Amino acid sequence: MRHIFSAAFKYSFPVLLGYPVIGFAFGLIMSDAGYPIWLTAVMSVLMYTGAGQYIAVGLFAAGASLWEAALVQLVVGARHIAYGLSMINRMPFSGFRKVYCIFGLTDETFALLSSLPEANGEILNVPGLKNPIPAGSMGSFMFHVTLLNQSYWVIGSLVGATAGSLFPYNIEGVSFAMTALFIVLMLEQIKKIRKPFLFIVSAISAILCVVFLPSRFSLLAAIAFALAINSILGRKKVLNEN
Repeated sequence: MRHIFSAAFKYSFPVLLGYPVIGFAFGLIMSDAGYPIWLTAVMSVLMYTGAGQYIAVGLFAAGASLWEAALVQLVVGARHIAYGLSMINRMPFSGFRKVYCIFGLTDETFALLSSLPEANGEILNVPGLKNPIPAGSMGSFMFHVTLLNQSYWVIGSLVGATAGSLFPYNIEGVSFAMTALFIVLMLEQIKKIRKPFLFIVSAISAILCVVFLPSRFSLLAAIAFALAINSILGRKKVLNEN
């Protein structure tokens, strides 16, 4: 068990370099908004959505209704449905560990777990690890990677919330931490997919909705317009090719 935990820690180290910082920023934002430390802890343990948690603070401040908040979170977190479905067959175990691993599939955790090679015989050679792990310990390994990643986020958010409640901070620009992370992810996707027009259409839709619509409706409208326009353009392209 100690070998599995040590291997999971080494494999999750890249996430350790980023999650505490972004979690710390989330804790500062929660504290600045006047919310107690325990609520930060509850959100990081039970909600654990990264960007969704940042968005939730803004929704609270804007006075969004429960249905509006739920719809926004559903749209923003829809990608996690695909994460879970794509990983079900790659998790050769069941019970609580499998349920928790699906719950904890953040973007970064999914990137790590989906990069694991298929078991070859009785051992699994994991990239970045010198010693292979037994193929039968795959469930335990995935579980510990997921648990460690969430612990990095929880610890970072708690430290941020505590620091924000004890010391005065000028948090101007702190909320951009998650935005910056998603910009980096977007640039990586642009390079991988090589279809920048899709992202340009989405950006234009977002800008127009922010300018011409009330703030409480702009996000949902931007997502809806971007999906609709890209869907229409995609169908036209398919028809033209046929």
